Amino acid sequence: MGKSIRELRVDDLVNVGLKLKEADEFDKVLKEVIRGSNGFDPREIWKELVDRKLLKPWHPHGLHQLVYYSVYNDWDVSKNGPPLYWFPSLDQSKNTNMGRAMELYGPKLLGSMYKDPITSFSLFQKFTVQHPEAYWSIVLKEISVVFREPPKCILDRTDKSKHGGTWLPGSALNIAECCLLPSNYPSKNDDSVAVVWRDDRCDDSPVNRMTYKELRGQVMLVANALDTTFSKGDAIAIDMPMTVHAVIIYLAIVLAGYVVVSIADSFAAQEIATRLRVSNAKGIFTQDFILRGGRKFPLYSKVVEAAPLKAIVLPVIGNDVGTRLREQDLSWKDFLSGVNGHPSMNYYSPVCQPVDSVINILFSSGTTGEPKAIPWTQLAPIRCSSEAWAHIDVKAGDVYCWPTNLGWVMGPILLFSSFLNGATLALYHGSPLEHSFAKFVQDAGVTILGTVPSLVKAWKNTNCLEGLDWTKIRAFASTGETSNVDDDLWLSSKAYYKPVIECCGGTELASSYIQGSPLQPQAFGAFSTASLTTGFVILDENGVPYPDDKPCVGEVGLFPVYLGSTDRLLNADHEEVYFRGMPMYKGMKLRRHGDIIKRTVGGYIVMQGRADDTMNLGGIKTSAIEIERVCDRADESILETAAVSVSPVGGGPEVLVIFAVLKKGFTSQPDKLKTIFSKAIQRNLNPLFKVSLVKIVPEFPRTASNKLLRRVLRDQVKQEQSVRSRI
Repeated sequence: MGKSIRELRVDDLVNVGLKLKEADEFDKVLKEVIRGSNGFDPREIWKELVDRKLLKPWHPHGLHQLVYYSVYNDWDVSKNGPPLYWFPSLDQSKNTNMGRAMELYGPKLLGSMYKDPITSFSLFQKFTVQHPEAYWSIVLKEISVVFREPPKCILDRTDKSKHGGTWLPGSALNIAECCLLPSNYPSKNDDSVAVVWRDDRCDDSPVNRMTYKELRGQVMLVANALDTTFSKGDAIAIDMPMTVHAVIIYLAIVLAGYVVVSIADSFAAQEIATRLRVSNAKGIFTQDFILRGGRKFPLYSKVVEAAPLKAIVLPVIGNDVGTRLREQDLSWKDFLSGVNGHPSMNYYSPVCQPVDSVINILFSSGTTGEPKAIPWTQLAPIRCSSEAWAHIDVKAGDVYCWPTNLGWVMGPILLFSSFLNGATLALYHGSPLEHSFAKFVQDAGVTILGTVPSLVKAWKNTNCLEGLDWTKIRAFASTGETSNVDDDLWLSSKAYYKPVIECCGGTELASSYIQGSPLQPQAFGAFSTASLTTGFVILDENGVPYPDDKPCVGEVGLFPVYLGSTDRLLNADHEEVYFRGMPMYKGMKLRRHGDIIKRTVGGYIVMQGRADDTMNLGGIKTSAIEIERVCDRADESILETAAVSVSPVGGGPEVLVIFAVLKKGFTSQPDKLKTIFSKAIQRNLNPLFKVSLVKIVPEFPRTASNKLLRRVLRDQVKQEQSVRSRI
């Protein structure tokens, strides 16, 4: 146990990097806050310290750690839930998208039970689950969705073969057109900035800007060119970084009535080929090379190896492609030449389609077997942009940045969430791991920054934010894997402790089913609520739901009434994957998602990993992530850990194995770490748990979307056990 906040002295502050004079001044304010705290409530002390901005973004991280962990030194998570670090004010809450809507509609929908956006948020969330039609009637007025044919109703539940009902039946629109059109609310006009971007390592160049009028013209130019090359309804792949050209191409494909096939630029030729085959793609947009850190990496050559279908190739530098093309392929310049100069080249009549028409084929990570081909209809953008509106508070005037790729679900989510909410999309044409990206965030005036935890860890460990100012950021968001508390402490501190909105969902949901909210206090590495209109239960080992208010750990069962979720897969049985074997709940067949989650005291949710990442240690069920959280902080040499359990070759209880990656410049011995990890786990989790083996490795196996493959590590241990048993 460390020191409590009352026990800290000036020399403790000096030891973590403050100069003596600065430490004296810091200590005076700290003691003043402690004296004024109400009965020594750690939450009040932390809130006051943050409100006073005592902890500065440029202070050593060691100081932030010392103060935060000292404030919550005596905090009992089992009784109080996770420690809180961000608290909404009533004034702030009423200025959020969701708070404003609740003030307007809350009294009518909740009656006398409505108090204010903070007090009534949980009640309102439950209302939206029970009455999704009422909620979606509100949201459709708030985001930039214009129907050419209005829906007959919000939700038709008459077809019992559809677990989730039929959403917005009879409606027709073009969702790309909705992205490009001016609107009164959200406020966006032709001169509003739609996209800002900077090329790789052009740190001193001005940030490039494109208005909505300019974007619309570029999209319509490409849409016209598409019609000279492809047939309506064709699936057309995009395999390139998420550049401004990739965004234009994506919107043009949808505007012109084609279907986007999303392929991540990190894939090998065989993986590209699989996705082109499954989607029956008729063409592909790609680049000659990828530019990262001043170096060029081949991309077109991988596409050539993958399939013989037509490729349109963009140059990564300049106007001319830097490699020789096959006979059937076109350079970007030649592709556009057929319509350049045509009188109507910058006008295109959007193809209006039913709301359930497919606009995008995305793929699961494909960690085992063939990746699932997941079709997005026009409902998906409505879902994901509404969650950005409600949970991340994206609005006109925001500059929204999230390093990602159109091959992963976050790429289309970011695109639609920006344009349908009237925000500016910020793109960096280079590696997000370097100082150049961090400077772009500063120079572009990013107000909302999305991340994945491994990125945050890299930024923190390389100190690439040195000398930069991220204080324009008013919110962070995080998804993709489980967040590390200390890494998020570091991230939040860079903007005077703005909230890190955790998001967890799936490609097949087009959204997150659990999230943070700017209307609720936030805890690092935890979700504060189910997303609006989302209902779920936590199932025990027998598939029986726990009571809604009970702290517990179990597998998620989603309510099937979920706008934007899939009702089909292209290469798998949708019913088999998501519903077969799931229990009934209040007359509904629950939808499988595969996550194991923990509900804490106070109703916060902590991710425990996938269903196949749980383990049984001495008859006690626990999760790999829970153990990794403890081990990651057990020793200063540790960069990250991965926990797996395996049964001994001769049978018997599962044993715990920890894989560890060390920080650069550190060395350690497995036996020493085994002792350190065992003590930390026994102290923080369970005194009966012990580590049987530690393996130090240079890096962990991951999917192309950077998810940790514990299965591979588990198989490695089993194979080694098998070899030893035969010796």
